[in-house]
Amino acid sequence: MEDQPRHQPMAAATQYLRDLFSTRGPSTAQVLKVVTLVLLSGVLLLLAGLTLAGTLIGLAVTAPLFVLFTPVLIPAALTIGLAVTGFLTSVAFGVMALFFFTWMVNYLRRTRERPPVSDGQHEDAGAPTSSTSPQRSDSGSSAPINNEKEKSDILVNQQQQSKGKTALRKADDMEAFSSLATSTGSNNYDVFLSFRGLDTRNSFVDHLYNSLIDAGIFVFRDDDELCEGENIGANLLQAIKNSKISIPVLSQNYASSKWCLQELAQMVECMKSGHIILPIFYHVEPSDVRYQKGNFGGNFSNLSGKYVEEVVAKWKQALQETASLKGWDSKTTANGREGELVKLVVNKVWSELKKAFQLVVTKQPVGINNAVEEVLRLLNDNPNATKIIGIHGMGGIGKTTLAKTVYNKLFDQFWHRSFIADIRESSQRNGILSLQNQLICDILKAKDQASNTDEAIRTMESRCTGKKVLILLDDVDHKDQLKHLVGKHDWFERGSRIIITTRIKSVLDDDDEVNCNYEHKEIDGDHSLILFSRHAFLSNSPPHGFVRLSHAIISTTGGLPLALEVIGSFLRGKKRQLWQGTFERLKNVPHEEVQKKLRISYDALSRDEQHIFLDIACFFIGTDVRIASYMWEACYLSPRWGIEKLCFMSLIKKGDNHELKMHDQLRDLGRSIAHEEAYISPMNRIMLWDYTKALDVLKKNEETERIGALRLDEDGSSKFMEQATFKRMRHLRFLHGSAVVFYGDFEDSLSELRWLKWERCPNLFQATNVHSEKLLILDLSGGYIGENWGGWSSIRMEWLKVLNLSGCSELRTIPDLSAFKSLEMLILNNCKRLKKLPKSLVALRELRHLSLERCYVLKQIPCSIGELGELVELDLSSTSITVLPESIEKLKKLEILRISHNEIEKLPSGIGKLESLQELDATACHKLREQFFVDKGGLPSLRTLRLDKASISSLPENFQELSSLQHLDLLYCTELQSLPEPPSLLSSLQLTCRSPTLPSLSHLRYLRMLTLHLCTSLVSIPELPSYIQKLCVRTCPKLKTLPNLSNLKSLLELELSQCYELMELNGLEGLESLRKLDVSTNTDSSNRDDLEDLDSVKYSYLQIHGGEADNLLEIRGLGQLKSLEVLNISARKHIQVLDLSESEHLKRLIVSKCESLVEIRCHNKIIESLEHFDRDGCRSLEKVPDFLAQDKS
Repeated sequence: MEDQPRHQPMAAATQYLRDLFSTRGPSTAQVLKVVTLVLLSGVLLLLAGLTLAGTLIGLAVTAPLFVLFTPVLIPAALTIGLAVTGFLTSVAFGVMALFFFTWMVNYLRRTRERPPVSDGQHEDAGAPTSSTSPQRSDSGSSAPINNEKEKSDILVNQQQQSKGKTALRKADDMEAFSSLATSTGSNNYDVFLSFRGLDTRNSFVDHLYNSLIDAGIFVFRDDDELCEGENIGANLLQAIKNSKISIPVLSQNYASSKWCLQELAQMVECMKSGHIILPIFYHVEPSDVRYQKGNFGGNFSNLSGKYVEEVVAKWKQALQETASLKGWDSKTTANGREGELVKLVVNKVWSELKKAFQLVVTKQPVGINNAVEEVLRLLNDNPNATKIIGIHGMGGIGKTTLAKTVYNKLFDQFWHRSFIADIRESSQRNGILSLQNQLICDILKAKDQASNTDEAIRTMESRCTGKKVLILLDDVDHKDQLKHLVGKHDWFERGSRIIITTRIKSVLDDDDEVNCNYEHKEIDGDHSLILFSRHAFLSNSPPHGFVRLSHAIISTTGGLPLALEVIGSFLRGKKRQLWQGTFERLKNVPHEEVQKKLRISYDALSRDEQHIFLDIACFFIGTDVRIASYMWEACYLSPRWGIEKLCFMSLIKKGDNHELKMHDQLRDLGRSIAHEEAYISPMNRIMLWDYTKALDVLKKNEETERIGALRLDEDGSSKFMEQATFKRMRHLRFLHGSAVVFYGDFEDSLSELRWLKWERCPNLFQATNVHSEKLLILDLSGGYIGENWGGWSSIRMEWLKVLNLSGCSELRTIPDLSAFKSLEMLILNNCKRLKKLPKSLVALRELRHLSLERCYVLKQIPCSIGELGELVELDLSSTSITVLPESIEKLKKLEILRISHNEIEKLPSGIGKLESLQELDATACHKLREQFFVDKGGLPSLRTLRLDKASISSLPENFQELSSLQHLDLLYCTELQSLPEPPSLLSSLQLTCRSPTLPSLSHLRYLRMLTLHLCTSLVSIPELPSYIQKLCVRTCPKLKTLPNLSNLKSLLELELSQCYELMELNGLEGLESLRKLDVSTNTDSSNRDDLEDLDSVKYSYLQIHGGEADNLLEIRGLGQLKSLEVLNISARKHIQVLDLSESEHLKRLIVSKCESLVEIRCHNKIIESLEHFDRDGCRSLEKVPDFLAQDKS
């Protein structure tokens, strides 16, 4: 039963006292504090009453005497003065009494109140377990812990962790995280701690909390994050939802708090959407938690008697599910040493979070493995010292790819990390201070920025001491950059690793702090042929007729990866004569003149394509290609074909969000050509992308009439932001200004301007007569403008196509845009204060793209949105919209609809009539329960449907009629009862459902990926189509049988994890393409005889984890897996001998926690390939080859 509203202070105090003393078991200090406050308030009230009574009596006695014996005026004044003094004194006592009484009530609130629906925190702390891999925790009994020994262990551990750290560093960390919490508008946390303060707040939880903070993990703890006076319940509930991981610390009194149990129930509910729970059983048995036994159960019984059965049942279910997860028993983990337990928890949390920090590296890089091993060897030499290593080599040779790969291999060993990309370009564009502040933010998690470079150096030098860091500085070109960014070794904790890439070796030689250099050289002939063939022929080798010519061309590239990629792409599909001609040109260019080789591809472009290439190189790297195309079309440059051609020739790439990408070597080539061509002919336009050079040109006032594109910054630009400057620029088509101010009369200026990018635009608009009739793109992103900004009415923009207001944090609504009849793209992303859209929005009849992503307070869109008949893309992700207008069915041209992370409960009934819709993304719409309806023949164009983490229970019966559907994501749809027959073109299916069976899948000829996760009732899987390439079955605890796998000739990856009842695998011998096998499951079969048939299978990965029902005694056939690269058999308790005698190519061997493992047999060639060997917890291991005696990591 919910608590009744508390309207009166006295009633509130009474209720709090009743709850406090009946359910929480107050400490002596709490009782004394409450009693003291009550007594003090009473005494003050008594004094107030006595003072007031005394005043009245005094007036009654003295007033007649004054009247009889003194003049009239004097007694009147004295009487009034006495009355006022007495009254004020009594009021003062009353106010003091009220103050202490209010203090008491607030104190009771802080110590007692818990969130009504939230599930996991306030006074209790959390524990470890992943929702994706639920395994029962070991609940073995243990002798009572010696408290003195336990405290000693914690103290020793704390001393070890604090070695080299100062109190100042601790304060800095706390300040950093406080500022980070303040600056995070949406309050997304890494970890939510739930604990019973009575048991653990000032001991174990405090140690755990500070260790997580020291590790750079963003933690929510109630007394840190909730301000007095907030709605605690709502904040705790939201904090759990906004956290990636919850750690409930289940202690003896945890179940005596309804708030703790409500928190836990919320955590379990969030597990359905991928939330991770890592439970800690603190001095309680996991079985006591699961079945509510012992003292823990007694506390639960005492509390549950006060609440209705439905609430108690929910709590019981939460306790049972949490106890079933794999966590830590404080009594048995690390022999009861709490310091070691904290380390394990922090490491586990970090391993769950670390994926988000990996750097993106080119898929399947060629010929890089030896270089990676050599750099790692140099870094691991003297592991306890800080190491700074430089990687140098010519541009385009793959230094960044090598450094990123090394970084990704090391990053999970470091709490504090930073990657600063493209320092050469960024320092020229934004200054070294911006890079220093980025580094400070990454390492210290601090919001405050240094105001100058010296302050930044002092900050790094003083506050990074004691922090073990991993830093990658990419493309350094001056020694001063190293001085300002990483300074000296003693800035950081011993064991730190700093990697630098540069084209200029002298930058490294001139810095005494750099320990060693590695020259990244060209790749060898075999790897060159593979890389070249992938781009020229889309295969790993050339066809028979091009073998000799391919080798000849490769010989001219000098093994330079970028040249191989660009030239290979240029020659793809070309006739033999062009190949021969290209070879003749290349063989006359020296190897070191890389740009001359690359220019061959540039010279092969048409003039229009060259123009687009130069624009991208100088200004538009990272820009949305759709936006840039508006300007190119206005200049008659055919961007659609031009972009396709540039991509085809590997001169540019397009990202997933339509952004343009270009290698820095190609960027430098383009800028060099642009500079060169500007002075070849007076007819050519000048492009000024470097604002320092731009200022120089403007100061000299030379050739300004030839400027075609210009970038200006706030530094020194103010004097030129007037009409006289721009009137001379008759051909200016692109202007990029940052924090600049236009002022004065601009008549007859900017008449040819197509694109104005005005970042950090001020709200004050001082220019007049800004007539930019040809302006197509207005980008005011990050500006300080509001809806009443003067520019709306002062700038003529009749033909405007794109309006970008992203990040304009002052916008609460947008102005009337009905005058912009030609507007096609309106971008309002991350306008955090935007509350409403004007009805005039629907007057934009040409609008094609409307994006409102992360407009968090926006609650509705115009009901007449359906009148935007040309709309192609509508993005409402991460808003507060709860209802989609029914008129949306009129958007016949809509192709993309994104409504993810919203509170929408149902889709409009007419959504099935959107005949052009290709993508519907409703990810994480937790309240979405009602199925959508598809009319016969409806949604004929739908290719991608994402409903993961929705609460739908069924799909339309005619679901198979979605004839174009290729990608279907239903992961974490835990309410979904069954899957109807899927459409025949499906290529990717990810599913969570409650059905014990699946429909037939054999007809899905195009299915390449199938993922089944958390299908808790699934018993069997039907026959699969033969062309499937990836099969993942996770956490299907009742799955008993798989179909025969022998026909899956194309299968590359097979994963079967947490399938506890799976008995056998049939047909493994037929999986001739398999590269990865992960069998981290519990099985009742004591032998894996099937592996003996796999000697011809090209395995590169095999993973067999143990679990709670581990009966695996032997793995037969492992010794015959000649191509095995990764083997993980961790936590297999009964395996005694591991035979790897034929596995010559093994790279990673993980046998941790194999308690019975006695012997490892392996080929002596393994020493040449093995990169990592983990045998932690193998207590019985006696026979290990000499070359494995030292762990490799």
